[in-house]
Order: sequence, then C-alpha cells, then structure tokens
Amino acid sequence: MRGNGQSRHENEELLKLRDAALQLGISFPTIKQWIYKKKIRSTQTAGGHHRIPQTEIDRLLFKTRGRTKKEQRDQSRRVSGRNQLVGRIESVQISGLMAEVRISIGGQQITSIITARSAREMQLKRGQTAAALIKSTEVMILRT
Repeated sequence: MRGNGQSRHENEELLKLRDAALQLGISFPTIKQWIYKKKIRSTQTAGGHHRIPQTEIDRLLFKTRGRTKKEQRDQSRRVSGRNQLVGRIESVQISGLMAEVRISIGGQQITSIITARSAREMQLKRGQTAAALIKSTEVMILRT
C-alpha cells in the first residue's frame, strides 16, 4: 500500500498469497518465488505483507492450469476445439429460464447466455474459475 497508505491499485481487489496461489493452482512457496522473480506483480501492506491484485490472477490463470503443456491440456475438458479461454466468473444473473454469465479473461469481459438450469447444475458462482468455449457465434461455459 505504498508510502501514503494508498494502493496504486485503489479499485482492485487484493488477495492474500494463499488465496492467490489457490486460485492459480500453485503452491504457496511458488507464488512467493514468482514475487521475488517479478513474474507476478504484488503490492505490500504497511506491515510488509504482499498482496496480489485480482487482475494479476486473471492474467496468469491459463498459464498456471498445469505446470507442463500436458498438465494444462489434461485439466481442460477434452474437446476438439482449441478456443477455450480460461478466466474468472464476474457475475451470474439468473432470470426465468436463462442465465447471463460474465467471465473476466485477462482483463477483458466475455458474456454468455445459457439456460438457468445449466448454470444451477454447474453451480456457477462469482469468483470461480471457468472456461469459455467459443464455437462460431456461440460461447459455452465450462466449469473447471
């Protein structure tokens, strides 16, 4: 929270290291190493504790789904399309038979309209990691 007590990321949600590591699917020691190697941006509190901006988590989500290309592939659903975008669910709004699901992917937003039943069955909630599968003019949501 730098010098004057204000974060340079005033409107961003800042996560504790354990929470950030959990979202990224990496260990606590790994996230600390990433901070020291400047692979991930962090902010320090007045007490010297590191906090990770949510935008950094969004930026790195896809890259950390597995340590190797094979692990990344194994953690994604097996489908023929390569156009899966992994991100974080920003909102789920259910109204009648339909649901609007908005996902943040690398600082950008993608919205999909799916059935309310599908959203309930997948138990989609804000903050969860999900993948948007883009096929032609359709976007489907995969809970990961």
